[in-house]
Amino acid sequence: MDSRFRGNDNKRNVAIFLVFFAFFLLTGCAETAVSTAPLPTLAPTLVQPSATQLAPPTPIPATNTPPGQQATAVPTTQPPTNTPSPPLTLAVPNAWQPIIGDVLAQATTSRVWQIVAEDEPANAQLVENGAGQLVWQEPIVLAVPFTTEWEFITQADAEIIMANGHQVVLVLPWSALTPDLKPLRVDGRFPTDPDYPFHNRLTLQSENNTANELLPILQTALAPDPVVHLASVGDIMLDRGLGIVIQGGNLAYPFAKVAPLLQGADITVGNMESAMGDVGTPAIKSYPFRAPPVAAEALALGGFDVVSLANNHAMDYGPEALLQALGLLDTQGVATIGAGANFDQAHTPYLTQVNGLSLAFLGYVNVPVEATGFDTAVWTATETTPGLAWGDPAVIAADVTAVRPQADLVVVVLHSGYEYIEEPSEPQMAAAHAAIDAGADLVIGHHAHILQGIEYYNDGVIVYGLGNFAFEIDGAPETAVLNVWLDQNGVHSLELIPAIIQEGGAPRLAEAWEAAPILRQVYFLTRILNSQ
Repeated sequence: MDSRFRGNDNKRNVAIFLVFFAFFLLTGCAETAVSTAPLPTLAPTLVQPSATQLAPPTPIPATNTPPGQQATAVPTTQPPTNTPSPPLTLAVPNAWQPIIGDVLAQATTSRVWQIVAEDEPANAQLVENGAGQLVWQEPIVLAVPFTTEWEFITQADAEIIMANGHQVVLVLPWSALTPDLKPLRVDGRFPTDPDYPFHNRLTLQSENNTANELLPILQTALAPDPVVHLASVGDIMLDRGLGIVIQGGNLAYPFAKVAPLLQGADITVGNMESAMGDVGTPAIKSYPFRAPPVAAEALALGGFDVVSLANNHAMDYGPEALLQALGLLDTQGVATIGAGANFDQAHTPYLTQVNGLSLAFLGYVNVPVEATGFDTAVWTATETTPGLAWGDPAVIAADVTAVRPQADLVVVVLHSGYEYIEEPSEPQMAAAHAAIDAGADLVIGHHAHILQGIEYYNDGVIVYGLGNFAFEIDGAPETAVLNVWLDQNGVHSLELIPAIIQEGGAPRLAEAWEAAPILRQVYFLTRILNSQ
């Protein structure tokens, strides 16, 4: 054998020996290490189930794991335990606790609120007439009987009466007022005016805005009942001098000096005592009137929302002119009642929504035969002919009964009675009583050309006559604007604002010396009507 190969064999043998020797050493050390090292103690971790956990654990979804790879487990998550927060406390005055309790019982809030006495520590407090965020307020009125000749008081004198009392004045919350009482204006301000000075208030106080969520809830629940301010006037006749002026372009002239009063009401009602337009022929009767077409725009500019055409002049120029007047007024957004193309339309109520209350208006005429023999009843609308709603008590009762379920308030406008006679006629009273007995809340009357008294009848109010208003006519210039505040229960408060019809027919507000005798006469007639 070649010596080179013998050298290689020796090297190979040495290498084999070294490998076996290293294997022996490694094996022995490993066994020693395993036998001498202590085993660690492994305490298992147990997950305790939550007491509120009602649903079974979420199963691990199946996966398509490729061969040779280990599937990864999907961990499950236990829902947290819901620990209810302790209730927050609201201190409430004793008189308010039942009301606030009902409100909170029906409200949805982020935290539970518990009512406590007003003198106990609390997270928030409701305070009567104190500082804080305004929750509720109601005017305090100084009321006197309606026929008392006393209309105004200064704030200083009112404060004295509120502190010391008065033998005539009743200090009442607005909600306790009745129409046979009237609130005195305080420095000219009526209780519903935004700057009226006297109110009962309820305010909310809390630290760190804790009760912020309660404020809108309480404000909404304790919001005052809606009120509608209605203004009404007597006969409006825009022919003669007033007609010439408006036809010349001065449309604002007839009501310029009283327009703010009429426009300031929520809804304003009048009686249009003439035909209107430029068509038709005059009826054979005393004093046929026809206002020019622009009279409709003049009424709208003056603030009128509703006018009655149920009177003894609306068809002075025949049915063609009546229909023209209905169209002209409709174009100007002035609603009409008491007349129409047929019986059904003449008796159709005007329905409207004001301040969240629904109102229905109906208009009727029931006047005596004129001295010349003309009978307005011949203008009564039929099933097929245009005309007016005649004020038969049975028909009025049927109409009011029919509309009563559709409206919160029903107002009847009645043209009736004898001209220049202060006492209501028997047919006039029968028609008005029929309306109230059927469910009307208010009857507004005219036709006598002078002011008449006011009757409190059953649960309603009847204002028998508001006289003339814008009218060029011989006769007494004294008149008035009727203010009525209505709520969901009917008439809440009444007020008369005296006015004077100027030469030429346009009204203006009365001066103090003129106003006193006007009111004195109406109050006298009212006492007579309500003493029977």
